[in-house]
Amino acid sequence: LRFDEKVRVVVFKSEVKGVFCAGADLKEREKMDDTEVGQFVRRLRNLMDEIAALPVPTIAAIDGYALGGGLELALACDLRVAASSAKMGLIETTRGLLPGAGGTQRLPRCVGIGLAKELIFTGRQIDGQQAFSMGLVNHSVPQNSEGDAAYQRALALAKEILPQAPFAVKMGKLAINRGMEVDIASGMAIEGMCYAQNIPTRDRQEGMAAFREKRPPRFIGK
Repeated sequence: LRFDEKVRVVVFKSEVKGVFCAGADLKEREKMDDTEVGQFVRRLRNLMDEIAALPVPTIAAIDGYALGGGLELALACDLRVAASSAKMGLIETTRGLLPGAGGTQRLPRCVGIGLAKELIFTGRQIDGQQAFSMGLVNHSVPQNSEGDAAYQRALALAKEILPQAPFAVKMGKLAINRGMEVDIASGMAIEGMCYAQNIPTRDRQEGMAAFREKRPPRFIGK
């Protein structure tokens, strides 16, 4: 996906009705020794980092349970859409664990430190509407009879992104992600570097021409 220039947006959904991702298989985990557990979690953390580093926007469509590593997967995405009936939580402390695939870092960056601590310390599960009210998800939608309401809303969101200039969207994502990790002055410098890369693109010229000619732009991603 990283190297396929035709890919403009990635939507993560589950093929299992009622479950986005229920997290690690604890029965399998129980059979591992301490070293194997450490290696397993390290690989999982690396996977989440790879998802977070995808250059195009990513959307998690949470139509059911997203627990433990399942919520960490959703947190690794740029945007999250949930059915109002979905259940989410970093429940690791209820199993004698702590989030190990990015949850302790991405949740506070998403909802703030106080709420993140409360959710992680208690292992509480929340529904889609509660998740929306605290900013954990971008949209909460009523579940439909097919059980794919979040996926349908995620597709609609993806279709809003698709018409926009692909390279500009990628640079916007990069500037936000890198800028959030530094002070604002450094962030401004990062934005400037990303903007400089966008100036010579054909899409920028097309955007200006389309505005002048009062027509929809035809972006090509270059």
